[in-house]
Amino acid sequence: MGTIRTAIGWKWDNSYTRLPETLYRMQLPTPVSHPQLALVNNALAEQLGLSIEELEVDGADILSGNKIAEGSEPLAQAYAGHQFGHFTMLGDGRAILLGEHIDPSGRRVDIQLKGSGRTPYSRGGDGRAALGPMLREYIISEALHGLGIPTTRSLAVVETGEEVLRETRLPGAILTRVASSHLRVGTFQYAANWGGADVLQQLVDYAVQRHYPDIKSGEGTALALLQAVIEQQAKLIAKWQLVGFIHGVMNTDNMTISGESIDFGPCAFMNSYDPETVFSSIDTGGRYAYGNQPQIAGWNLARLAEALLPVIHPDSTTALEQAQEAVMEFGKLYERYWLQGMRAKLGLQHEDQGDEQLVIDLLVMMQETKADYTNTFRDLTLGHIEEMSVAKHKDWEAWHSRWEERLHAQDADTKRAYELMRSSNPAIIPRNHIVEEVLEAAVKQGNYEQLEQFVEALQSPYAYTSEQQAYSEPPSEQVECGYQTYCGT
Repeated sequence: MGTIRTAIGWKWDNSYTRLPETLYRMQLPTPVSHPQLALVNNALAEQLGLSIEELEVDGADILSGNKIAEGSEPLAQAYAGHQFGHFTMLGDGRAILLGEHIDPSGRRVDIQLKGSGRTPYSRGGDGRAALGPMLREYIISEALHGLGIPTTRSLAVVETGEEVLRETRLPGAILTRVASSHLRVGTFQYAANWGGADVLQQLVDYAVQRHYPDIKSGEGTALALLQAVIEQQAKLIAKWQLVGFIHGVMNTDNMTISGESIDFGPCAFMNSYDPETVFSSIDTGGRYAYGNQPQIAGWNLARLAEALLPVIHPDSTTALEQAQEAVMEFGKLYERYWLQGMRAKLGLQHEDQGDEQLVIDLLVMMQETKADYTNTFRDLTLGHIEEMSVAKHKDWEAWHSRWEERLHAQDADTKRAYELMRSSNPAIIPRNHIVEEVLEAAVKQGNYEQLEQFVEALQSPYAYTSEQQAYSEPPSEQVECGYQTYCGT
């Protein structure tokens, strides 16, 4: 397979290939029979400095892997991971990193094809992806971006013209994923187990230079990297919890060093508030349920700390003490960011000792009344108290009086409080039943119009427009009961 010149606008600078070869394998995508562009994220393409017109000309071939753009150096990355608590060797089993693109602002991003064929890390898999799961990732990643949550992005989905065999035969597709990088906790676990201290140190230096350039190189670099990742993940998980997002498969290979959300297989958004909510068909024990996500994040970060021990300090006892101290900070950081976000959702502009209890009391009432998480805060923002199921709770009036007193105590004019609430409480989220509706129209009928309209609405979730009303309705109990999501592999 040769390379082609294209006017799409790629500006490649592939720094990952300058790392030790044990961390990757050069690998070309496997060509497909009849690639066709199904979706192109024009806004993201423009941000990346790419030509939308040229994408329409060459995009199907390049973003399917049938042709390799000049300057691209395709590879598959090696990594390991704890999957549901069990450690295993992994790697890009169905993804190819085309290279790193430098956008007009000077930002470096990975351009990866997901579903582009077998690699040395496929472990018996076919290396392909089905259209439905790739469209799901497109929807969810763009929804998270609209919500202001750090995430990988989706540039395009290409239909391959081929079928993939899962439980049944399904139409195949390839997703183009854009990420600050694909460095994961599992990347460091791999380096620690199969690369040795020298490779591990090179990976640390690379991650620092790429994501945390303010960290000074030299002694203490690995510890500083660990602390920076802990901080970013505390912010990220708090943002997930604040909007009711359930990742579904928080394995260590799905936790990034950059602090971006990644890998949207069995993910979904919570409707009725319940910390035990879980949708993933493979999470039968509820390990990754909504209420467990902060604890699991802390557990994953402890695994990162373990991997970094050889380069944190030459004395193993000192290294362990420093790593433990760093990891212990995660819970405090998460609680701080979560409570800050909850204050904003309730319009509280300043801290007060009773704020946490105010929030907890509201959540308890929401759980007991099976109140819709998103719409409770939305209706509170709009003053639609009569529409709130939580208002039927026996303790509601007392709570509501406490909340109003708190609002007026900080400012007699509550206008700013409600402005804060409006910017913190989304009017819409990607409701599971609507996601399924637009996916069915796209996959079974080839109708992408509904999906594109839905994604467009999700780009402005705090707009509170009348057009968004149709997307804000929660599902009926009958529709939601037993709802499951699947990994997609």
